[in-house]
Amino acid sequence: MQKWKVTFVDDHGVTKAEDFECDECPDKDRAAELIKSRLFPVAAKLDLNDLEGRTRNASVKELKTQYSIQILGVTPI
Repeated sequence: MQKWKVTFVDDHGVTKAEDFECDECPDKDRAAELIKSRLFPVAAKLDLNDLEGRTRNASVKELKTQYSIQILGVTPI
């Protein structure tokens, strides 16, 4: 399994990175889900996707609007 470093800006404006293991490179939406599950494990279990108003990259948008966290990039380790 390949290791990936997800770099992001947290709610205090500090650039941080977390390492994850995935078979293939996670896109930004998957990276947002991984960050959310690590930083907010209880909230990550909630299904916030309803049938109306679905958007592309919903996890990225939620992470930004709800937690002020922005994904900067995903790189292999």
